[in-house]
Formats: sequence, C-alpha cells, structure tokens
Amino acid sequence: MDNFEKVKHFLMELGYDITHEEPDDQLVIIAKEDEGITNMIVDCEDSILILEQFLFEIKGESIEMYKNLLMKNREIVHGAFVIEQEGKKVMFRDTLQLETLDLEELEASLTSLTLLLNEFYDEIIAYSK
Repeated sequence: MDNFEKVKHFLMELGYDITHEEPDDQLVIIAKEDEGITNMIVDCEDSILILEQFLFEIKGESIEMYKNLLMKNREIVHGAFVIEQEGKKVMFRDTLQLETLDLEELEASLTSLTLLLNEFYDEIIAYSK
C-alpha cells in the first residue's frame, strides 16, 4: 500500500468523510463536521503529509489578533496557525513524516485541531467579523 492509500485508509478508519479526491496529486479533502472540520486539505507531498484547514479570512489589520494567534501557537500540541501566501486567510497547518506515519500520529494531529477549535472558538468567530 502506498502512502496515499495508507493515509486514506487511516482517515476512513478515524471516521472522516472523504468529500473530494485527486489521486494524481495525492490529495483528498475531508470533513467531520461534528468536530468542526470541513474542507480540510490532506496532501501527500513526497515525504511529508500536509494538513490544512481554513479557519477565517482576515478582515482588518490587528496587531492584537496576530499577537494572540502567535501566543496560541505556543499552546497547540500539533500544528499551528498560519497565514497563507496572500496574507488574507488564517489556517491551521500541520506536517507529518509519511515514512513513519501511523494511525495514532495522524489522529493526534487532527484531534489537536478539534481541541483548538473548541478552546479558541469565540476568538476565531470574533476575528472573522
């Protein structure tokens, strides 16, 4: 089983819905709406697995928002808040080694996002307005 198939198998075993798949690019979009995960990109890139979940669009320039996001990054066990290339969207992103990836490691990364969404929900909503 190649890495892409292994990742898909793990995701299905963890109860995630694969809503879109691009086998040639080794990319899937997943959802588990009861945990706040929708349209999450799961991308097998050579030796790493990239997980990206869009959280909100930046509506203004707030030093306080950036400061709070960076401070929250310190508390996140897996992954981090990131800003995409254009600087307009905040996302959760994590990268994992594909060669040694196991079910528990992938689950821990996804659970980290779920916990983050639960703990930081009010702030994310406020920043998105």
